[in-house]
Amino acid sequence: MAKKALITGITGQDGSYLAEFLLAQGYEVVGMVRRSSMPNLGRISPILDRITLVNGDLLDQVSLLQILQRHKPDEVYNLAAQSFVPTSWDQPVLTAEFTAVGVTRLLDALRMAVPEARFYQASSSEMFGKVQEVPQKETTPFYPRSPYGVAKVYGHWITVNYRESYDLFAVSGILFNHESPRRGMEFVTRKVTHAAAQIKLGLASRLAMGNLDARRDWGFAGDYVKAMWLMLQQDQPDDYVIATGVQHSVRELLDVAFGAVGLNYEDYVEIDPQFLRPADVYELTGDASKARSKLGWMPEVTFEELVQVMVDNDLRLLQEQR
Repeated sequence: MAKKALITGITGQDGSYLAEFLLAQGYEVVGMVRRSSMPNLGRISPILDRITLVNGDLLDQVSLLQILQRHKPDEVYNLAAQSFVPTSWDQPVLTAEFTAVGVTRLLDALRMAVPEARFYQASSSEMFGKVQEVPQKETTPFYPRSPYGVAKVYGHWITVNYRESYDLFAVSGILFNHESPRRGMEFVTRKVTHAAAQIKLGLASRLAMGNLDARRDWGFAGDYVKAMWLMLQQDQPDDYVIATGVQHSVRELLDVAFGAVGLNYEDYVEIDPQFLRPADVYELTGDASKARSKLGWMPEVTFEELVQVMVDNDLRLLQEQR
């Protein structure tokens, strides 16, 4: 009998890669989507005929309970959230409802409907924020620097709390930045690769940026969803940092992306104060040695390869639109 997985946030970057991965493992995949007048199914369009979509919302516990009771999943991956850090400054309460309290609603529904199911919570390196040690590992204290980071800390600890209080198989993956050609345009990596492609094709001449000195640990989303799955295949539930362990600045990102199309980013980039955050996170680097030793997980795609693939994809998309 095939295992069944429920993925919240299936239409997002991670959800689409995870759905493809689980289908390849022989899973039956159920994806939760919010009812909206303009459903965003682009990322999962190639697999729509192989998955089941259900309407539900992290703000509505009744919908979560009904989905779990009806579909009885073996594994639940909670990837849904208000996940864009700058938006969390503009909509801090909504971010808390989705990204923090939403986790509690889902865990409580799971506790009542399918307590034997295994649960994955998408935690984030943004929880480390103003970092207390470098690199960051599972035991590093959290010091979030945005409403999003604060909400993710709540989601992380409520997952630990339900695991210890109700003996649920519930884990958190503390994922560092992970990107792909499916990344939303609002995220800095995609903003940069898309702009490099636009400028190369003569469709734009400038790129406005914020803090170029911010440093991140960037990996490939396709590699990271495998780590999510591996966490739920273990004998005991535990939390893991998933990262490459290599740090790159936004400047390096610009250099590699523009270099991929034979341009010098310094000729096109200008600093715009509107993109500077009230409190920024300057340095994030993850120590994934626990995931390496216990899960046997390693990132496969390098930073340079990732940026190249993203630029190539944006060039192709823009050329198709012409």
